[in-house]
Amino acid sequence: MEIFGIPLQAFLGQLMLGLVNGAFYAMLSLGLAVIFGLLGIVNFAHGALYMLGAFAAWIMLDKFGINYWYALVLAPLTVGALGVVIERLFLKHLYKIDPIYGLLLTLGLALIAEGIFRELYGVSGQNYNVPELLSGATNLGFMVLPNYRAWVVLVSLAVCVGTWYLIERTRLGAYLRAGTENAALVQAFGINVPLMVMLTYGAGAALAALAGVLAAPIIQVNPLMGSNLIIVVFAVVVIGGMGSIMGSILTGLSLGVIEGLTRVFYPEASSIVVFIIMVIVLMIRPAGLFGKEA
Repeated sequence: MEIFGIPLQAFLGQLMLGLVNGAFYAMLSLGLAVIFGLLGIVNFAHGALYMLGAFAAWIMLDKFGINYWYALVLAPLTVGALGVVIERLFLKHLYKIDPIYGLLLTLGLALIAEGIFRELYGVSGQNYNVPELLSGATNLGFMVLPNYRAWVVLVSLAVCVGTWYLIERTRLGAYLRAGTENAALVQAFGINVPLMVMLTYGAGAALAALAGVLAAPIIQVNPLMGSNLIIVVFAVVVIGGMGSIMGSILTGLSLGVIEGLTRVFYPEASSIVVFIIMVIVLMIRPAGLFGKEA
C-alpha cells in the first residue's frame, strides 16, 4: 500500500520519527516558555542545559555505574541545581533592565559550557545504550516501533501536560504568575517571590536536562547537540507564542510531525520547513499562534 506514491511503512516510519523529534521540541520549548513567560528571560543557555543533562547521564553511567533510571531523576536535579546557581549569581541582577542583557548573558554561558565540554570530550560523541527494559521493538502490523522511541513520546507528553496543569490550573501556578506581574503585592501576602523565581529557573533548566537524558540513547552525546537544536526550538517558541506554555507544547509536536512528513515528500526542504512556517506565522500573527497580542 502506498500514500502519494510513498510505501506505507516508510510514511509511517517518518511520521513516528517526526513525532519523536516533536516530543523533544515540545519539552525544550516548554522549558523556554516557562522561563520567558514567568521571568521574561530569553534563555539562550537552554540548549547547553539540554546538553549538560545528556552528559550528566553519560558521566553517571561511565564513571559511577548509575543506570538510566536513576539518571532520569538525578541528572535533571543536578542541572536544575546548576540553574538555581546561575539565577542567583547572574540573572537576578538583570530582571529590571533590557531583556537583551539576559539574552547575551545566557548565550555567553552556553558558549562557555560548550567550549569546556569540547575541550574535555571532543566532538565525536559518546554512546549511551538504551536501557534493557526498553530495548527491542513492537510490531504494530503496519510498522515496527522501537520501544524506546514510544517511551520518549509518552514521557514527553506526560511531563508537558503535567507542567501545563501545574502552572495554569493550580494555586502554586497562580502565585508564580502573580509574582512575576506584581512582586511587591504578592510579597505583601507573605509569599517569597525571589525564592519562587529562583526555583522557576531551576525547574526550566531541569526540563531541558530531562530532555537531554531522554535523547542520550537516541543520538550520540556530544557538546554540539544543544546548539544544533536550540535555533529550531526558538523558532517553535516564536510560532507558538513567546511565553505560551500550551502553544509551545502543541506547536512542538505539530512541527516535529510536519518536519518528518516533509522528509518523505520533499526531503530538501526538511531542514528549513520550520523557519518557513515561522516567517508565514509572523507575517500573519506577530504574537504567534497562541501568544497574546501586545
